[in-house]
This record gives sequence, C-alpha cells and structure tokens, in this order.
Amino acid sequence: METIALVLLVVAIIFVVRTIKVVPQQHAIVVERLGRYHATLTPGLNFVIPFVDRVAYGHSLKEIPLDVPSQVCITRDNTQLQVDGIIYFQVTDAKLASYGSSNYVMAITQLAQTTLRSVIGKMELDKTFEERELINAAVVAALDEAALNWGVKVLRYEIKDLTPPAEILRSMQAQITAEREKRALIAASEGRRQEQINIATGQREAFIARSEGEKQAEINKALGEAAAITAVAEATADAIRKIAAAIEQPGGTQAVQLKVAEKAVDAYGQLAKTNNTMIVPGHMGEVAGLIGTAMALFKQGDAAPKA
Repeated sequence: METIALVLLVVAIIFVVRTIKVVPQQHAIVVERLGRYHATLTPGLNFVIPFVDRVAYGHSLKEIPLDVPSQVCITRDNTQLQVDGIIYFQVTDAKLASYGSSNYVMAITQLAQTTLRSVIGKMELDKTFEERELINAAVVAALDEAALNWGVKVLRYEIKDLTPPAEILRSMQAQITAEREKRALIAASEGRRQEQINIATGQREAFIARSEGEKQAEINKALGEAAAITAVAEATADAIRKIAAAIEQPGGTQAVQLKVAEKAVDAYGQLAKTNNTMIVPGHMGEVAGLIGTAMALFKQGDAAPKA
C-alpha cells in the first residue's frame, strides 16, 4: 500500500507540475491540443491539461537585431557594390510566427537581400551613397508587407557599410580632390574680386569725401567774403549817411570845403618834402585862391560859435 501511495503521490506531483505553466515577461508560448493549435499563453501563471496539451513553440516578443550577410549588388551604371546591413524586427503574433513560416528568420534575411539588390539596381553609384534613407525605407516597406503573414513586424533596416571596388574608390578620391581644388580656386578668385571691389569702393568714397570737403570749404570761403563785403558796404553806407547828415547841418558845406583845402595844402606839402623836384601849379592863382578860400572858411568857422 505504501508503494502504491508513493506512486500516486509522484503521479500527482507530475500532473500538477505539467498543469502549471509560468510564462516570462515579453514571451509567448503556443500550446497544441491533440496536435492542433489550442491557445497562446501570455506572461504569468497559466494552466494546461497534462498529456493532452503540449507546448509546441516559444517566442520572444522583444525587438531582435538580425545581421544580414554581406552581398554584392550591381548598380544601374554596372558597378559592383558590397553591401552590409542589419534588420530590427519583433514578433507580434506568436501563432502566425509558429505556423506562417517554417523559418521566419531565414525568410526575412533572404527577402532583405533580394529587395536590397532590386533597390540598388535602380540607382547609380553616386546615388547609393546619397540615398541611404531611401534604400532603408524601401527595404523596410517590402519586408513589412511580406512579414505580416509571418507574425513579424519589421521595425527598421540600416545599411552598415557600402564598399565599392578599389578602382572606384581611387577614382572617387581623385574626383573629390579635384572638386576641393576647384572650390579652393573659386574661393581665392572670389576673394581677389571682392578685394578689388572693396578697394575701388574705398577710393570712390574717399574721392567723394574730399570733393565734398573742398566744396564745403569753397562755400564757407565765399560766404565769409560775402559777409565781409556786406559788412564793409554797410559801414561805408553808414559813414556816407552820417557825412551827408552832417553836411546838411548849418556850416556843413563850409566845413567840407575847408577840409578839402586842408587836404590839398597837405598834399602839396608832402610832395615838396619827398621830391627834389619843385612842383609848381599851372596857375599860381589857383593856390592863392585855394588858400584864400580856406582862410575865409576858417574865419567863418571861428565866427560862427561867437554869434
């Protein structure tokens, strides 16, 4: 009896162990019942029927990086190109991943290679280096459409390396060197042209500044001379007005005649002092008349205040 009880206990333990299934996080387990798909066990504690249900497949639901083997692609201009890439995908449907394809990893890899060859074959060599984003997007679109039947979601594809033949690399390097030298020459010529433009502009502005300064100096000089002439004219006019006003006063005419006579006598006297030649007037009576007139005016001037 003890042996039977022990056997029953062992069978019960085995039954309980096979009944309980614990699924880790980010994993999925496909269960078959009597050879047919029954259920997909989610993370956590699950129960199955021992000896009836069988764990057929287990899948990780994490994002998986898959290295795509390097391959040689032919570009549109018949140039060989060594391409190496990597795919990131994730299992989204455990049932389809189990029954949709016998090996979805190999299917994704092969489809990525064929799609990559097709996309690169439509491009020229230079474009393959410039359009990496376009190549990646084309590969992802083709893979994602096909992978729907495999329960897989292709997240992205990245080209790790594009390697052309050594001859092409040398020619590309020579082209890049020539292009850089061309840009350097263009930059130098542009610098010289700008230098000449700056020099000409500076000379023109300096000439304009000098001419403006000379123009302003001439204007200022003319204004100063005009102001001086105006001031002299105004002073002369004022003096003439004062003389005219004095002449109109009583005795003014006689004073003018006396002044003229004095100036004449002084002039004759100065000529006699500074010149050895004796200057004799044409008519002696003119001198006597001039002196007599001056004496008469002088006497009149003396008599006028006493009256």
